[in-house]
Amino acid sequence: MKPLTVRMARWSARHPWRAIVGWLVFVVLCLGIGSAVGTHSATTADYRVGEAGRAETMAAEGHLERRSTEQVLISSRSGPLDHSAAEAAARDLTARMRGLPEVAGVADPLLSGDRRILMVEVALRGEERDAKDKVGALVEQTRAVGTAYPELLLEETGSPSISKGVDQQRGDDLALSEEITLPITLITLLVVFGSVTMAGVPLLLALSSIAAAVGLSMVASHLSPDAGVGTNVILMIGLAVGVDYTLFYLKREREERARSGGRLSPEALVELAAATSGRAVVVSGLAVVASTATLYLAADVIFSSLATGTIVVVLVAVASSLTALPALLVKLGQRQERRVRRRAERGKPARRVRNDGGGRVWAALLRPASRHPLTTLCVSVLALLALVTPLAGLKITEMSRDTHSRDIPAMRVYDRLNAAFPDRRVTHQVVVRADAARAGEVTSALHELARRAGDDPLFAGASRIRTSADRRISTLELKVPYLGNSDQAYDSLDHLRKDYLPATVGRVPGAEFGVSGDVARYADYPAHQNSKLPWVLGALLLVTFAMTTYAFRSVVLGLIGVGLNLLSAAAALGLLVLVFQGSWAEGLLDFHSTGSIGSRVPLFLFVILFGLSMDYQVFVVSRIREAVLAGVPTRQAVLDGIRRSASVVTSAAVVMTTVFVSFVFLHIIEMKQIGFVLAAAVLLDAFIVRIMILPSAMLLLGDASWWPGRAAVRAAAASAETSDGRPMIDVR
Repeated sequence: MKPLTVRMARWSARHPWRAIVGWLVFVVLCLGIGSAVGTHSATTADYRVGEAGRAETMAAEGHLERRSTEQVLISSRSGPLDHSAAEAAARDLTARMRGLPEVAGVADPLLSGDRRILMVEVALRGEERDAKDKVGALVEQTRAVGTAYPELLLEETGSPSISKGVDQQRGDDLALSEEITLPITLITLLVVFGSVTMAGVPLLLALSSIAAAVGLSMVASHLSPDAGVGTNVILMIGLAVGVDYTLFYLKREREERARSGGRLSPEALVELAAATSGRAVVVSGLAVVASTATLYLAADVIFSSLATGTIVVVLVAVASSLTALPALLVKLGQRQERRVRRRAERGKPARRVRNDGGGRVWAALLRPASRHPLTTLCVSVLALLALVTPLAGLKITEMSRDTHSRDIPAMRVYDRLNAAFPDRRVTHQVVVRADAARAGEVTSALHELARRAGDDPLFAGASRIRTSADRRISTLELKVPYLGNSDQAYDSLDHLRKDYLPATVGRVPGAEFGVSGDVARYADYPAHQNSKLPWVLGALLLVTFAMTTYAFRSVVLGLIGVGLNLLSAAAALGLLVLVFQGSWAEGLLDFHSTGSIGSRVPLFLFVILFGLSMDYQVFVVSRIREAVLAGVPTRQAVLDGIRRSASVVTSAAVVMTTVFVSFVFLHIIEMKQIGFVLAAAVLLDAFIVRIMILPSAMLLLGDASWWPGRAAVRAAAASAETSDGRPMIDVR
């Protein structure tokens, strides 16, 4: 029985219009159903991890959770502040804010130490994650008061305003990314195919796959909530793999057409391409899906959202290459045949179809591996290991609010707020849960905790103690006069958790306690991720080994695949440390170094790169194995397979790199780092691993590369017998 890829391609080839229309209907249905059900966004509770998460859960149980707040700064547009006018504006603003259904309360105005700024703090109702959707009404009132007092400057900031500004900036960045990526991708495909029509096919299929994936991701969000990053990853991964899968298929179809010299029909050519590159696309897609699924083991809503978006768009891209693409190729092939007949009727010769069998450039690039495989292998591995060395200084932190771009207006006001009111920069929330009968002991312990913190220069003061209606939950807020990403802020958290809490609240029998707040979140998230890292990486290595071994029936190639992926990922991560943890590249890449790498970047790199590397691994080694099974000696099969696949692998790498590099132009530092490291990893994988290291290793191993696969070994043996003058055995 023919493989599923061949059967699907045959049906699409025989019914091209049905397949094309069916694909378009599928895309429209996905978007329609997705729009109908909407997106289920992650809630505040979905983000809770570690001690900070447990403390927030306890506070929410007693309805004592910290509310999202907005701060309105009132200052003079010129000269000293008119305090009477500022107080009048603050009263007007307070009255307006209290009349809004979104507002839970407004604090008394607070004057800065230099008496130049009056601050009004507004607390919002509802969940923290929903606050950014409510802040528009507050901004309108702030603007109205500013209009009524033209001599005063009213500016608003706060977590909701900043989150809304980040979302707006992310949307603008994605639009910029598309403006950069799409034209360069189209130009690359024009160079590869020399035809506008053929270049447009991969791009259109990739974009339609992205559209369908966006709709399906909305449906999937009701099973795994969306953390707001799904669209980013669908665009990034969808364009990369969508174009790649189509590119692999198209190049093989053109190769078979050139080889047949016009003797095969478009339907037969599509079937041949489906039997080879079609299988490679399916295996590659399943490898990306399997490796990405390991992100769910991180038990983190953002990683789960990234995994869902990647899995959905990859599966859709595979489906498009197996259904719509064969149909499009048949219609294009039929059009080509009509052109050939018309040229023949006019007495003109048919245009020769270019057969890319590997040019002089690739032969030259492969010469070191073919002539000196051991030397090439050693030099290439040592070069990558040199890039790995900066990893020794890797510093991972959770990217805090302080790292956002100052192009966001609310962030500039946030800086003014921190400068004017330094004692309000950071707040730790201590949460205690105990039996109601011990409420008095808990209150006394919290008073003692506040006293000890008051004697510590790392703290700036404490708020009143709050107790829930059932007297089981109590909270205390401690303020810190340092920025959330500073060493002093983290030191204050350590003092609180390791010294003050055990010595006070820790002595209350049966009491549970924890510390929450921004700094606690920034500290607990990397710790949570590090605890999950061994499980994710272990599963990733196992999945990669299993998929490679299954695809090529070779344990040796499975081990090589795992080793090469680890090496290229580690080298790319070392390069990331070299660039982003220092300040020398700040002007070049337009960023402000935090002296660290975002906590989500390394794990995301390893998982995504392991999956994407299978694109090249499957495509290249499939060509080699195909030749070996046909009786070509392993050495010749390695050189011919890599030479024949080099141009398409390079084109695919250029497309992927273009997509990832476009994210370097974004403002969000973590997205910059992800774009840079993925682009670097793809280039290293395509030009060093697949052209230098892989062929060198396979040439040195020879027939042992296929152990314990029997079919390939028998083919190699048959080839060896033929070289001795005996007949070749067809092992296919």
